[in-house]
Amino acid sequence: MAAIIAHDGIGAPLSRVEGLLKVTGKARYAAEYPATGLLHGVVVNAAIARGRITRIDDSAARAVAGVVDVLTHENRLEIASADKKFQDDVAPPGSPLRPLCDAQIHYNGQPVALVVAETFEAARYAASLVELGYEQDAHNTRFEVALAEKFVPRKKRSGYYPPKNRGDARSAFEAAPVTIAGDYHKGAEHHNPMEMHASTVFFEGDGRLTVHDKTQGPQNVQAYLAGAFDLKADDVRVLNPFVGGAFGSGLRPQYNVYLAAMAALKLKRSVRVVLTRQQMFTHTHRPECLNSISLGAERDGTLTAILTDATTLTSRFENYMETVVNWGMMNYACENAEGASYIAPVDTYTPGDMRAPGAATGMTQFEMAMDELSYAVGIDPLDLRVKNYSNIDAMNGTEFTSKALREAYAQGAQAFGWDRRSPQPRSMREGKELIGWGMATGMWDAMFSKCAARATLKTDGTLEVASAMSDIGTGTYTVMTQVAADTLGLPASAITAKLGDSTLPLSPVEGGSWGAASVGAAVQLACHGVAARLAKAAAKMDGDPLEGAKLDDLLFENGTMRRRDGKGEAVPFTAAMEAAALDRIEVEKTAQPGPLDMVSLMRKSRNTHSAVFCEVRVDEELGVVRVTRVVSAIAAGRIINPKTARSQILGGVVMGIGAALHEESFLDHRLGRFMNNNYAEYHVPAHADIHDIEVIFVHEPDPEVTPLGVKGLGEIGIVGTAAAVANAIYHATGVRVRSLPVTIDKLLVD
Repeated sequence: MAAIIAHDGIGAPLSRVEGLLKVTGKARYAAEYPATGLLHGVVVNAAIARGRITRIDDSAARAVAGVVDVLTHENRLEIASADKKFQDDVAPPGSPLRPLCDAQIHYNGQPVALVVAETFEAARYAASLVELGYEQDAHNTRFEVALAEKFVPRKKRSGYYPPKNRGDARSAFEAAPVTIAGDYHKGAEHHNPMEMHASTVFFEGDGRLTVHDKTQGPQNVQAYLAGAFDLKADDVRVLNPFVGGAFGSGLRPQYNVYLAAMAALKLKRSVRVVLTRQQMFTHTHRPECLNSISLGAERDGTLTAILTDATTLTSRFENYMETVVNWGMMNYACENAEGASYIAPVDTYTPGDMRAPGAATGMTQFEMAMDELSYAVGIDPLDLRVKNYSNIDAMNGTEFTSKALREAYAQGAQAFGWDRRSPQPRSMREGKELIGWGMATGMWDAMFSKCAARATLKTDGTLEVASAMSDIGTGTYTVMTQVAADTLGLPASAITAKLGDSTLPLSPVEGGSWGAASVGAAVQLACHGVAARLAKAAAKMDGDPLEGAKLDDLLFENGTMRRRDGKGEAVPFTAAMEAAALDRIEVEKTAQPGPLDMVSLMRKSRNTHSAVFCEVRVDEELGVVRVTRVVSAIAAGRIINPKTARSQILGGVVMGIGAALHEESFLDHRLGRFMNNNYAEYHVPAHADIHDIEVIFVHEPDPEVTPLGVKGLGEIGIVGTAAAVANAIYHATGVRVRSLPVTIDKLLVD
């Protein structure tokens, strides 16, 4: 079916349809829902990294006025015993944490008790009075020690693809006239979204739970809670209509929702649990990574050997693994390439997906190595990448559905003024500041997941589109609205998007940049179904004004349908529905990769690409780095909304700058605890750190990648950005730093 593009449809820079609710404070988040008789829970966390609880003294806590209960493993509600009952949709292999299950301590910060009281203040104070005794076992959180235990897990994590080696990389490296080799390190990071993890669980009179949770997947949390507490799925409803950022931290259910649900079920009252900023450092995080990269090349810069060997950390109870080494092997033409990925266990909580997991680490490290090679062979960094450009996925030997990276290089370089770059390090300056220009390539997956949506057209001409998909700040409400407007020719003002509710049509968790592609395709299918029903209804009108017209022969605009050939009058939707005695038209459809799509997926690679150009200024005396300009040229298929799309890239670039200069989670290895667990010491970029960022969307039509030709934008903005910053710092200072973030101490060298 073809419809005329509505003014508010695909391609229009429509402002966020939920924006007014957010800026006026009317949008409610998980910790903001009121309930009669609401109890407040405060979590008590373990103070050791490994061992057992030997004593719990909660008498002082229970004596505090207003305290209702103190939940521990000794008096908890009965829970499921099988690991599979606690494995959510995106859980890695292993044994998921079961809070308050037993006396065993797996990591410092593990939740060991929940104090529940009539007021938050009483619960918080009482929680400070709970005394715990421990029997400590030896623990390790040091990367260098964990390396002795590194391994490749037998059971592959969903979404992890081991590298495919080609040629004889080691021999080619030894024979190469120009080589570089180094260990590239990326520190651990924590997600730190503005909204902390929180859950408000309403205990309904019939024993059911209504759960308001900060999550990226309400149906994932629903299934998790039903499994953990042996409930019927229909007895748990999870809602998350508004999420104050997540970046991957909400992909898995966090312990706040589990504890709040347990307390509500045990006490038969509504309970709220909100984690503190410090407690946000006691669950998922981006893992630390060490990547040994060796590159060999001819003297003209032609790559002859790629060797990359990466290890990331995981917990001892789950095997979390990211795709780290594949990206450079995929992106660059080189006959000899070898990669290996390992994980090493430490006594922390299981790491998890954080914006562009694997790529934000591995592609960044590889692009830093490519920059090093460009200086070794004496070739401009951009020219080196163009010289080794691959039109196919070099690792898998498959074509891309589309790859406009070459165009991104050209457009980004022109906008940045790359041709004015002086090639020698320390050759550009202004006053006391050294100026550096660096660049890097970004790459991410373009995924499409099974998703359903329902479209309901009413006789007043309004349309509702609904799916359980989450909007984590990416603009999903607006995407759903624009796809519906585009398909049925309605203005956005006539359309309402509903999401973030486990009772709505099936949706995957929102992550991996598949949200817009997946829910957009489902909304389009559902609206196509409405259009077909409208056309059928019009046949019941006097004179059958659309007689003989097929659906593809019709244009839908301004709440009417008419023939493309101009014959006859436009038929209002409301008139057709009245003639057919319909008070509403409701259609639910599921979009998913079919058999032919799966064949295509195996034959072709689906990816987004970017070219990132960066200018830094470094105070020569103090080593202070300022990122003064970034140009990010993005090749990501069809852009549904250039305004919200630009916002996504801006956010990704800012996070990339954070990874390059600011963000790192430090462990006190004596305690096994992350110690800079606050915004004062865990540095994220502030307004003063961010200057000019220009975003360019390269024209990249792609009818194969997804039904809408959409590739997704949540991740690609961060990939490569940190490398571009690090490479610019080298160009400015002549100091090569292989460990991110690049802090002042690493630049102040003799």
